[in-house]
Amino acid sequence: MALIALLMLSACGTEQEPEAAEPPVRVVAQKLDMLSERARLEAVGSARAIVSAQLYPEAAGLVSAVEFTAGERVAKGAPLVRLDDRRERLAVRLAQVSVAEAEQLLGRYHRIEDTGALSASQIEAGETALQSARIELEQAQVALADRTVRAPFAGHMGIPQIDRGDRITPTTLIGTIDDRSSLFVDFPAPEAVFDRLDRGATVELVPYADPSRTIEARVQAVDSSVAEETRNFTVRSVIANPDDAFRPGMSFRANFAAAGRSRPAVPESAVVWGSDGSYLWTIRDGVARQVPVTIAARREGMVLVSGALRPDERIIVEGTQKVRQGQQVQVVAPARPEPQRATVRQPAPTRATP
Repeated sequence: MALIALLMLSACGTEQEPEAAEPPVRVVAQKLDMLSERARLEAVGSARAIVSAQLYPEAAGLVSAVEFTAGERVAKGAPLVRLDDRRERLAVRLAQVSVAEAEQLLGRYHRIEDTGALSASQIEAGETALQSARIELEQAQVALADRTVRAPFAGHMGIPQIDRGDRITPTTLIGTIDDRSSLFVDFPAPEAVFDRLDRGATVELVPYADPSRTIEARVQAVDSSVAEETRNFTVRSVIANPDDAFRPGMSFRANFAAAGRSRPAVPESAVVWGSDGSYLWTIRDGVARQVPVTIAARREGMVLVSGALRPDERIIVEGTQKVRQGQQVQVVAPARPEPQRATVRQPAPTRATP
């Protein structure tokens, strides 16, 4: 009997007491905010004339006159360079004589046409001869016109590359002409803003020659592809240049900012990093739930994230280090720092020196 009683007492001693329910963890939480992404761009662009051309002669010859100077503004069609054209003028006069002869011959044919002295084929030959003479005259006039190089459009001339007396060919550069009444400013942009920088968008341009000046420019065109090497695409903006303050080739700093799509935003302190990446602690049905997130952007102490978050989600922002998956939590107000009392010290009395 004593042995049985001892075994019963031993068995009773090995029974475990039921575990008490784990108290909820006290945390600070806040509702999820939604903020818009900001697409910001800073790039360096180069200006170019809205129309620009390099000028070459149509024919070879001796330069008899250079009729423009560097920086001069010329009108469309203004003569710029003249070549020796004596032979071409003679060719025009000779062609004019041939046309006159063909017209006189055809006139005589028509006057005696009704007499039957000429056949229809002779009259047709006279008409053909006149047409041929007129074509030769036009060819001579074109050759004469090619001896003068004219401005293809209104603009400012560059430095002359030839002088009077030079013998030039169609491969000889005469100079350049730029219409800089408006300027294109081309700059690279990353593919991240490809869907926001479209035709009609506004960018700010700051010339390096005058950093105090800011110009609003409209995007006129966007390149159709992204460069594989740089992952950038070219954006073309246009600015007016009525006072001729800017020149082709000048550099501009391009600034662009636009609101993007809305994303969940949380304080940086709410983001927890683990072996699998970043995540947030949320409160669902009174318990803590871990939600993996990806950081999309940072802004003034806030982090814009993407993940499986609900619009009315509550995020744990303090106490994340004490939370486990599925644990009961108790939301408390954030602790306020105690106000510090200022101690006023009276200045020690000064002693007058005797």
